[in-house]
Amino acid sequence: MTLQEKFRAVAIGRTGKGNYGHGLHLAYRELDNVELTAVADEDEEGRAKAQEETGAERAYADYRKMLEAERPDIVSVCPRWPDCHLEMVLACLEAGAHVYCEKPMTWNLEEGDRIVDAARRAGKKIAVAHQGVYLPRVQQVKGMLREGRIGQIQAIYAHGKQDRRGGGEDMMVLGTHLFNMMRFFAGDVAWMSAHVTVDGRELEPGDVREPGEPIGPIAGDCVNSYFAFSGGIAGFFDSRKDQIGSSRRYGMEIIGSEGIISLRGGTGGELMLYPHPVFLPSEIGRGWEPVEELPDATLEDGNRLAIIDLIEAIETDREPLSSAADAVAALEMILGAYASQISGNRVEMPVTRRHPLVGWEG
Repeated sequence: MTLQEKFRAVAIGRTGKGNYGHGLHLAYRELDNVELTAVADEDEEGRAKAQEETGAERAYADYRKMLEAERPDIVSVCPRWPDCHLEMVLACLEAGAHVYCEKPMTWNLEEGDRIVDAARRAGKKIAVAHQGVYLPRVQQVKGMLREGRIGQIQAIYAHGKQDRRGGGEDMMVLGTHLFNMMRFFAGDVAWMSAHVTVDGRELEPGDVREPGEPIGPIAGDCVNSYFAFSGGIAGFFDSRKDQIGSSRRYGMEIIGSEGIISLRGGTGGELMLYPHPVFLPSEIGRGWEPVEELPDATLEDGNRLAIIDLIEAIETDREPLSSAADAVAALEMILGAYASQISGNRVEMPVTRRHPLVGWEG
Protein backbone atom coordinates (compact mmCIF):
# COMPACT_ATOMS: atom_id res chain seq x y z
CA MET A 1 0.00 0.00 0.00
CA THR A 2 1.30 3.47 -0.93
CA LEU A 3 1.83 5.65 2.10
CA GLN A 4 -0.03 8.95 2.05
CA GLU A 5 2.12 12.01 2.74
CA LYS A 6 -0.62 14.19 4.19
CA PHE A 7 -4.07 13.38 5.59
CA ARG A 8 -6.95 15.86 5.50
CA ALA A 9 -8.96 15.92 8.71
CA VAL A 10 -12.13 17.68 9.89
CA ALA A 11 -14.05 17.68 13.16
CA ILE A 12 -17.77 17.59 13.98
CA GLY A 13 -18.94 19.13 17.24
CA ARG A 14 -22.34 19.90 18.75
CA THR A 15 -22.19 22.70 21.30
CA GLY A 16 -24.70 22.25 24.12
CA LYS A 17 -25.37 18.65 23.08
CA GLY A 18 -22.16 16.85 23.88
CA ASN A 19 -19.90 19.67 22.66
CA TYR A 20 -16.53 18.39 21.40
CA GLY A 21 -16.30 15.55 23.88
CA HIS A 22 -12.92 15.27 25.52
CA GLY A 23 -11.15 17.48 23.00
CA LEU A 24 -11.27 15.16 20.00
CA HIS A 25 -11.03 18.16 17.67
CA LEU A 26 -7.61 18.97 19.15
CA ALA A 27 -6.10 15.55 18.44
CA TYR A 28 -4.28 16.71 15.29
CA ARG A 29 -2.05 19.34 16.82
CA GLU A 30 1.67 18.63 16.46
CA LEU A 31 1.03 15.95 13.80
CA ASP A 32 3.03 16.86 10.70
CA ASN A 33 1.24 14.38 8.44
CA VAL A 34 -2.28 15.66 9.20
CA GLU A 35 -3.93 18.97 8.34
CA LEU A 36 -7.23 19.80 10.03
CA THR A 37 -8.98 21.95 7.42
CA ALA A 38 -12.46 22.55 8.87
CA VAL A 39 -14.87 22.17 11.77
CA ALA A 40 -18.65 21.88 11.82
CA ASP A 41 -21.08 22.89 14.57
CA GLU A 42 -24.71 23.98 14.33
CA ASP A 43 -24.08 26.49 17.15
CA GLU A 44 -22.51 29.70 15.85
CA GLU A 45 -20.59 30.61 19.01
CA GLY A 46 -19.33 27.05 19.50
CA ARG A 47 -18.33 26.87 15.85
CA ALA A 48 -16.26 30.05 16.10
CA LYS A 49 -14.58 28.85 19.27
CA ALA A 50 -13.67 25.47 17.76
CA GLN A 51 -12.29 27.14 14.64
CA GLU A 52 -10.09 29.37 16.78
CA GLU A 53 -8.92 26.44 18.96
CA THR A 54 -7.97 24.29 16.00
CA GLY A 55 -6.79 26.93 13.56
CA ALA A 56 -9.06 25.42 10.90
CA GLU A 57 -9.40 27.50 7.73
CA ARG A 58 -13.13 26.93 7.37
CA ALA A 59 -16.18 26.35 9.57
CA TYR A 60 -19.61 24.98 8.66
CA ALA A 61 -23.01 24.98 10.34
CA ASP A 62 -23.95 21.73 8.56
CA TYR A 63 -21.54 18.84 8.90
CA ARG A 64 -22.90 17.14 5.80
CA LYS A 65 -22.01 20.17 3.70
CA MET A 66 -18.55 20.12 5.26
CA LEU A 67 -18.06 16.44 4.35
CA GLU A 68 -19.15 17.14 0.78
CA ALA A 69 -16.94 20.21 0.36
CA GLU A 70 -13.81 19.08 2.21
CA ARG A 71 -13.68 15.38 1.19
CA PRO A 72 -11.65 14.53 4.32
CA ASP A 73 -9.58 11.41 4.93
CA ILE A 74 -10.31 11.40 8.68
CA VAL A 75 -13.20 12.84 10.71
CA SER A 76 -13.37 13.34 14.46
CA VAL A 77 -16.96 12.74 15.58
CA CYS A 78 -16.62 14.66 18.81
CA PRO A 79 -19.94 15.01 20.70
CA ARG A 80 -19.94 13.29 24.06
CA TRP A 81 -23.63 12.39 23.69
CA PRO A 82 -23.97 9.17 21.65
CA ASP A 83 -27.49 9.88 20.40
CA CYS A 84 -26.03 11.46 17.24
CA HIS A 85 -23.11 9.09 16.62
CA LEU A 86 -24.85 6.61 14.31
CA GLU A 87 -26.05 9.32 11.93
CA MET A 88 -22.72 11.18 11.95
CA VAL A 89 -20.46 8.13 11.61
CA LEU A 90 -22.52 6.68 8.75
CA ALA A 91 -22.36 10.04 6.95
CA CYS A 92 -18.58 10.08 7.35
CA LEU A 93 -18.25 6.55 5.96
CA GLU A 94 -20.50 7.44 3.03
CA ALA A 95 -18.22 10.41 2.32
CA GLY A 96 -15.25 8.01 2.15
CA ALA A 97 -13.63 9.00 5.45
CA HIS A 98 -12.13 7.07 8.33
CA VAL A 99 -13.44 8.05 11.79
CA TYR A 100 -12.25 8.84 15.30
CA CYS A 101 -15.39 8.70 17.48
CA GLU A 102 -16.00 9.78 21.07
CA LYS A 103 -17.07 7.11 23.55
CA PRO A 104 -19.51 5.58 24.21
CA MET A 105 -19.77 4.96 20.48
CA THR A 106 -23.45 4.02 20.82
CA TRP A 107 -25.91 3.52 23.67
CA ASN A 108 -27.25 0.26 22.23
CA LEU A 109 -25.80 -2.77 20.46
CA GLU A 110 -28.00 -2.58 17.37
CA GLU A 111 -26.53 0.79 16.40
CA GLY A 112 -23.03 -0.44 17.24
CA ASP A 113 -23.47 -3.42 14.95
CA ARG A 114 -24.65 -1.14 12.14
CA ILE A 115 -21.53 0.99 12.45
CA VAL A 116 -19.18 -2.00 12.49
CA ASP A 117 -20.91 -3.50 9.45
CA ALA A 118 -20.94 -0.19 7.54
CA ALA A 119 -17.21 0.36 8.18
CA ARG A 120 -16.43 -3.15 6.98
CA ARG A 121 -18.44 -2.71 3.79
CA ALA A 122 -16.86 0.70 3.14
CA GLY A 123 -13.35 -0.57 3.84
CA LYS A 124 -12.80 2.20 6.39
CA LYS A 125 -11.31 2.25 9.89
CA ILE A 126 -13.05 3.51 13.03
CA ALA A 127 -11.14 4.24 16.22
CA VAL A 128 -13.02 4.98 19.44
CA ALA A 129 -11.81 7.36 22.15
CA HIS A 130 -10.97 4.81 24.83
CA GLN A 131 -7.78 6.79 25.35
CA GLY A 132 -6.46 4.59 28.14
CA VAL A 133 -5.16 1.79 25.94
CA TYR A 134 -3.00 4.25 24.00
CA LEU A 135 -1.33 5.85 27.01
CA PRO A 136 2.25 5.00 28.07
CA ARG A 137 1.36 3.59 31.49
CA VAL A 138 -1.19 1.14 30.10
CA GLN A 139 1.18 0.16 27.31
CA GLN A 140 3.80 -0.38 30.02
CA VAL A 141 1.42 -2.71 31.90
CA LYS A 142 0.83 -4.65 28.69
CA GLY A 143 4.60 -5.03 28.33
CA MET A 144 4.97 -6.17 31.94
CA LEU A 145 2.32 -8.84 31.40
CA ARG A 146 3.97 -9.97 28.19
CA GLU A 147 7.31 -10.25 30.01
CA GLY A 148 5.75 -12.35 32.78
CA ARG A 149 6.47 -9.84 35.55
CA ILE A 150 3.57 -11.24 37.62
CA GLY A 151 3.53 -14.73 36.13
CA GLN A 152 0.33 -16.02 34.56
CA ILE A 153 -2.66 -13.64 34.70
CA GLN A 154 -5.39 -15.10 36.86
CA ALA A 155 -7.86 -12.26 37.51
CA ILE A 156 -8.56 -8.58 36.92
CA TYR A 157 -10.44 -6.50 39.50
CA ALA A 158 -11.74 -3.25 37.97
CA HIS A 159 -13.35 -0.43 39.93
CA GLY A 160 -15.55 2.43 38.75
CA LYS A 161 -15.03 5.99 39.91
CA GLN A 162 -17.96 5.55 42.32
CA ASP A 163 -18.95 9.19 42.72
CA ARG A 164 -22.55 10.49 42.53
CA ARG A 165 -22.92 8.48 39.30
CA GLY A 166 -21.96 5.22 41.02
CA GLY A 167 -23.72 2.11 39.78
CA GLY A 168 -25.33 2.05 36.35
CA GLU A 169 -24.32 5.53 35.19
CA ASP A 170 -20.71 5.05 36.27
CA MET A 171 -20.67 1.70 34.48
CA MET A 172 -21.74 3.34 31.21
CA VAL A 173 -19.81 6.62 31.32
CA LEU A 174 -16.48 5.50 32.79
CA GLY A 175 -16.76 1.73 32.97
CA THR A 176 -16.55 1.56 29.19
CA HIS A 177 -12.86 2.58 29.48
CA LEU A 178 -12.23 -0.17 32.03
CA PHE A 179 -14.02 -2.88 30.06
CA ASN A 180 -12.10 -1.94 26.93
CA MET A 181 -8.87 -2.09 28.93
CA MET A 182 -9.76 -5.44 30.50
CA ARG A 183 -10.23 -6.89 27.03
CA PHE A 184 -6.94 -5.29 25.97
CA PHE A 185 -5.22 -7.32 28.70
CA ALA A 186 -7.34 -10.49 28.81
CA GLY A 187 -9.05 -10.94 25.43
CA ASP A 188 -12.69 -11.77 24.73
CA VAL A 189 -15.38 -12.54 27.31
CA ALA A 190 -17.13 -15.91 26.98
CA TRP A 191 -19.93 -15.26 29.50
CA MET A 192 -20.78 -13.04 32.46
CA SER A 193 -23.10 -12.61 35.42
CA ALA A 194 -23.98 -9.60 37.55
CA HIS A 195 -25.88 -8.30 40.57
CA VAL A 196 -27.44 -4.83 40.25
CA THR A 197 -29.19 -3.26 43.24
CA VAL A 198 -30.79 -0.01 44.45
CA ASP A 199 -30.49 0.94 48.12
CA GLY A 200 -29.50 -2.67 48.83
CA ARG A 201 -32.58 -4.25 47.22
CA GLU A 202 -33.02 -6.07 43.93
CA LEU A 203 -33.50 -3.99 40.81
CA GLU A 204 -37.12 -3.38 39.73
CA PRO A 205 -38.60 -1.96 36.49
CA GLY A 206 -39.50 1.26 38.30
CA ASP A 207 -35.81 1.89 38.97
CA VAL A 208 -35.02 2.40 35.29
CA ARG A 209 -34.31 6.05 34.55
CA GLU A 210 -32.83 8.39 31.99
CA PRO A 211 -29.56 10.03 33.13
CA GLY A 212 -28.64 13.68 32.73
CA GLU A 213 -27.13 13.00 29.32
CA PRO A 214 -28.69 10.80 26.59
CA ILE A 215 -26.60 7.66 27.06
CA GLY A 216 -29.61 5.34 27.13
CA PRO A 217 -31.60 4.05 30.12
CA ILE A 218 -29.67 3.16 33.26
CA ALA A 219 -30.51 1.62 36.62
CA GLY A 220 -28.91 0.71 39.92
CA ASP A 221 -26.67 2.47 42.44
CA CYS A 222 -24.52 -0.65 42.98
CA VAL A 223 -23.18 -3.03 40.34
CA ASN A 224 -21.03 -6.12 40.82
CA SER A 225 -20.17 -8.03 37.65
CA TYR A 226 -18.20 -11.19 36.96
CA PHE A 227 -16.64 -11.96 33.58
CA ALA A 228 -15.33 -15.31 32.38
CA PHE A 229 -12.71 -14.50 29.75
CA SER A 230 -12.17 -17.05 26.99
CA GLY A 231 -8.59 -17.71 28.10
CA GLY A 232 -9.62 -18.68 31.64
CA ILE A 233 -8.96 -15.30 33.29
CA ALA A 234 -11.60 -14.11 35.77
CA GLY A 235 -12.77 -10.50 35.64
CA PHE A 236 -14.63 -8.42 38.20
CA PHE A 237 -16.15 -4.93 38.16
CA ASP A 238 -17.68 -3.00 41.02
CA SER A 239 -19.27 0.43 41.36
CA ARG A 240 -21.20 1.83 44.29
CA LYS A 241 -22.62 5.34 44.56
CA ASP A 242 -21.04 8.13 46.66
CA GLN A 243 -17.94 6.38 47.94
CA ILE A 244 -15.19 8.26 49.79
CA GLY A 245 -12.09 8.91 47.69
CA SER A 246 -13.96 8.20 44.47
CA SER A 247 -11.37 9.59 42.06
CA ARG A 248 -8.66 7.34 43.50
CA ARG A 249 -10.82 4.23 43.37
CA TYR A 250 -10.99 4.32 39.58
CA GLY A 251 -8.70 1.70 38.04
CA MET A 252 -7.83 -1.95 38.43
CA GLU A 253 -5.64 -4.64 39.95
CA ILE A 254 -4.28 -7.44 37.80
CA ILE A 255 -3.61 -10.60 39.81
CA GLY A 256 -0.94 -12.98 38.58
CA SER A 257 0.46 -16.27 39.81
CA GLU A 258 3.61 -14.46 40.99
CA GLY A 259 2.50 -10.92 41.79
CA ILE A 260 0.00 -8.07 41.45
CA ILE A 261 -0.10 -4.92 39.32
CA SER A 262 -2.18 -1.99 40.56
CA LEU A 263 -3.23 0.87 38.27
CA ARG A 264 -5.42 3.42 40.05
CA GLY A 265 -6.50 7.03 39.66
CA GLY A 266 -7.08 7.31 35.92
CA THR A 267 -4.60 8.58 33.33
CA GLY A 268 -2.55 10.48 35.90
CA GLY A 269 -2.75 7.74 38.52
CA GLU A 270 -0.23 5.44 40.13
CA LEU A 271 1.23 2.22 38.80
CA MET A 272 2.48 -0.13 41.51
CA LEU A 273 3.81 -3.68 41.63
CA TYR A 274 3.64 -6.30 44.36
CA PRO A 275 6.27 -8.77 43.07
CA HIS A 276 5.34 -11.75 45.26
CA PRO A 277 2.77 -14.55 44.83
CA VAL A 278 0.91 -13.79 48.05
CA PHE A 279 0.08 -10.40 49.56
CA LEU A 280 1.43 -10.44 53.14
CA PRO A 281 1.51 -6.85 54.46
CA SER A 282 3.08 -7.91 57.75
CA GLU A 283 6.28 -9.20 56.13
CA ILE A 284 9.04 -6.61 56.22
CA GLY A 285 10.61 -5.90 52.85
CA ARG A 286 7.78 -7.42 50.84
CA GLY A 287 5.71 -4.30 50.18
CA TRP A 288 4.41 -2.57 47.09
CA GLU A 289 7.00 -1.14 44.71
CA PRO A 290 6.49 1.85 42.41
CA VAL A 291 7.03 0.95 38.76
CA GLU A 292 9.56 2.94 36.74
CA GLU A 293 8.14 6.42 36.40
CA LEU A 294 6.78 7.58 33.08
CA PRO A 295 5.77 11.16 32.28
CA ASP A 296 2.17 11.96 33.15
CA ALA A 297 -0.15 11.69 30.17
CA THR A 298 -3.39 13.55 29.50
CA LEU A 299 -6.54 12.77 27.53
CA GLU A 300 -5.19 15.06 24.82
CA ASP A 301 -2.08 12.87 24.65
CA GLY A 302 -4.37 9.86 24.36
CA ASN A 303 -6.30 11.48 21.50
CA ARG A 304 -3.11 12.31 19.63
CA LEU A 305 -1.76 8.78 20.09
CA ALA A 306 -5.09 7.38 18.91
CA ILE A 307 -4.84 9.36 15.65
CA ILE A 308 -1.25 8.18 15.14
CA ASP A 309 -2.44 4.59 15.62
CA LEU A 310 -5.46 5.15 13.34
CA ILE A 311 -3.21 6.36 10.53
CA GLU A 312 -0.94 3.34 10.99
CA ALA A 313 -4.03 1.10 10.91
CA ILE A 314 -5.13 2.76 7.65
CA GLU A 315 -1.70 2.36 6.07
CA THR A 316 -1.20 -1.26 7.15
CA ASP A 317 -4.84 -2.35 6.81
CA ARG A 318 -5.29 -3.53 10.39
CA GLU A 319 -7.85 -2.64 13.04
CA PRO A 320 -7.14 0.35 15.32
CA LEU A 321 -6.01 -0.42 18.86
CA SER A 322 -9.45 0.62 20.12
CA SER A 323 -11.80 -0.17 17.25
CA ALA A 324 -15.55 0.08 16.69
CA ALA A 325 -15.82 -3.68 17.28
CA ASP A 326 -13.97 -3.25 20.58
CA ALA A 327 -16.45 -0.53 21.59
CA VAL A 328 -19.36 -2.88 20.87
CA ALA A 329 -17.70 -5.63 22.93
CA ALA A 330 -17.24 -3.21 25.86
CA LEU A 331 -20.91 -2.21 25.61
CA GLU A 332 -21.87 -5.89 25.75
CA MET A 333 -20.09 -6.09 29.12
CA ILE A 334 -22.20 -3.14 30.32
CA LEU A 335 -25.60 -4.24 29.03
CA GLY A 336 -24.89 -7.85 29.94
CA ALA A 337 -25.02 -6.79 33.59
CA TYR A 338 -28.67 -5.78 33.20
CA ALA A 339 -29.49 -8.88 31.17
CA SER A 340 -28.03 -11.09 33.90
CA GLN A 341 -29.78 -9.25 36.74
CA ILE A 342 -33.16 -9.35 35.00
CA SER A 343 -32.92 -13.03 34.04
CA GLY A 344 -31.23 -14.17 37.24
CA ASN A 345 -28.77 -16.15 35.11
CA ARG A 346 -25.37 -15.86 33.54
CA VAL A 347 -25.43 -14.59 29.95
CA GLU A 348 -23.37 -15.86 27.05
CA MET A 349 -21.51 -13.57 24.69
CA PRO A 350 -22.60 -12.14 22.37
CA VAL A 351 -25.59 -10.89 24.37
CA THR A 352 -29.01 -10.12 22.91
CA ARG A 353 -28.88 -6.97 20.80
CA ARG A 354 -31.96 -5.36 22.36
CA HIS A 355 -31.18 -3.09 25.32
CA PRO A 356 -32.30 -5.10 28.41
CA LEU A 357 -33.88 -2.08 30.13
CA VAL A 358 -35.97 -0.97 27.15
CA GLY A 359 -39.51 -2.32 27.59
CA TRP A 360 -38.64 -4.27 30.77
CA GLU A 361 -41.84 -4.80 32.71
CA GLY A 362 -40.76 -7.36 35.27
